[in-house]
Amino acid sequence: MSKPTSHKGRGTISAPGNRFESLHIEQDPGAWEEIAATDPDFELDRPKTIVSHDDSQSIITQNHSPDLGFDFSLNPYRGCEHGCAYCYARPYHEYLGFNCGIDFETRILAKPKAAELLEETLSKKSWKPASLACSGVTDCYQPVERELKVTRSCLEILADFRNPVGIVTKNALATRDVDLLANLANHGASAVVLSITTLDAKLAGTLEPRASRPQARLEAIRTLSEAGIPTGVSVAPIISGLNDHEIPAILEAAAEHGAQFATGIVLRLPFAVKDIFSAWLDQFAAGRKETILNRVREMRGGSLNDSRFGHRMKGKGPLAEQIEQMLAVSKKRYGLDRKREPLSIAAFRRRIPGQMELFDC
Repeated sequence: MSKPTSHKGRGTISAPGNRFESLHIEQDPGAWEEIAATDPDFELDRPKTIVSHDDSQSIITQNHSPDLGFDFSLNPYRGCEHGCAYCYARPYHEYLGFNCGIDFETRILAKPKAAELLEETLSKKSWKPASLACSGVTDCYQPVERELKVTRSCLEILADFRNPVGIVTKNALATRDVDLLANLANHGASAVVLSITTLDAKLAGTLEPRASRPQARLEAIRTLSEAGIPTGVSVAPIISGLNDHEIPAILEAAAEHGAQFATGIVLRLPFAVKDIFSAWLDQFAAGRKETILNRVREMRGGSLNDSRFGHRMKGKGPLAEQIEQMLAVSKKRYGLDRKREPLSIAAFRRRIPGQMELFDC
């Protein structure tokens, strides 16, 4: 009996070698199952989530990539318990000495000083007001946020300073902070994007096991939009042969729930993510595996990833153009093609540490 590639509630249980480490220990395939077959009291290992403190001394990261629509980002967590099998952020965990497989979704690093560091940065005269992207790497509303509230503490600081923030998430937990987001929206300083990969709850349950189910994300769009917060939908990633046919339906449903704009990004599979996603296909879409991977290659110049600036977020070729056209037509049909106004820094105010005085920047 071969070892399964995933457990219920996890995107993978594989532990691929860290490309920065010379030593990697391989587990014996089938060992757990052999023990379980002879010992009725033995339960197959179910990886538990371990949350540790990240002692980062800064919280705002500057982006130098022309492919991204923001210059500064804020990430309250490293790693993501949502466990999306395709997540491009998985390789970032290797810089921390972990693997980008099961470690990425079970070894979560939270930044308990995030709000304090954010306040210090925004208080400095050297900080020039600018929009922050929250969840530029991992999801700021992943499950552990419900208890730790690191993201909410950061939003409290942002609302105090009226510094604009844009959020991208797959979790309906964002509605918990509707008060702070609405406060910022009153100054044109907030926007939220719900990422919806599929409307199929069963598919979402295996592809994005610990993220909110599609209907919950749609309801979150409604709640945020009704509170006056600019809210959109992102079909990300678009996986040709798996979910690309859902683009019109996703945009229609999002529009019906109050979404005001839409985006979409085609799949890319950097480093070991290609192996994790390939294993997911073996288990959940074996009959379509080669078709799906070949379509990724078709849009990525024959590879599963093209890391060049100007290419990695778009894809190229006839298939990529067809997907882009489908997205554009659907956006227009459902009124999601309206021009988005940039978040405003006009209301930004700087608080002097230790004083209650507020003054315009």
